[in-house]
Amino acid sequence: MRAVHVQPPNELGTRDGLAYALFLPERPARGGVVTIHGAGSCKENHFDFARAVSAAGMASVAFDQRGHGASEGALGAGAIDDVATIAQLLPPGPVALRGSSMGGWLALVAGAALRAAAVVAICPASGELLARGLRGGDFAFAADSGAVLGMLASSDERAAATQLGERLLLLHAEGDERVPIGVSQALAAAAPGARFVAVPGGHHQSIQHDGELQALAVRFIARALSRDGATS
Repeated sequence: MRAVHVQPPNELGTRDGLAYALFLPERPARGGVVTIHGAGSCKENHFDFARAVSAAGMASVAFDQRGHGASEGALGAGAIDDVATIAQLLPPGPVALRGSSMGGWLALVAGAALRAAAVVAICPASGELLARGLRGGDFAFAADSGAVLGMLASSDERAAATQLGERLLLLHAEGDERVPIGVSQALAAAAPGARFVAVPGGHHQSIQHDGELQALAVRFIARALSRDGATS
């Protein structure tokens, strides 16, 4: 049997109570990618994408949102600030965000707020769906419900998509049983210049770990970081 080498994180640690894993390429990189997991997930579930990013010559950091994994505290109104905190772990330069489901919603609103060079949103939940799930007790993670609901009410993902425009890549499975593909269709309609890929079949988690679609996201991010780095 042939041994398969799997790149471990270059650094595991915590920043402001947020547990993270940093992956660095062999050569020095400018900027990089923050990977944001979905509700009830954790950073380890996205190490495959982080490795794909570092193999393409970019830095990548994945972290546990509050209320998840090894991070401290409950998810609250500071979720966008937490993304900014984690982005500071990347080498200086342009930053991209990649998020799925609840993480896709956060990547959109944080990406607009932080003026990210690129955002990849995979089957992104809407604020309305997240608020409904929170009120209905559908989520098992620790959350300050009132604070999260306030954040959802004050953060418009469609306005964020409009602001991002051509910096946005949306990937959504047509067979998604949790977040209807209409959510991404509406976001694409609100974001002139954005790229929207509707994937036949699949389910809510099928795109996250598909090698071909990961490669598409990596190429989109690499081009965006290169453009942003050349003009900064």
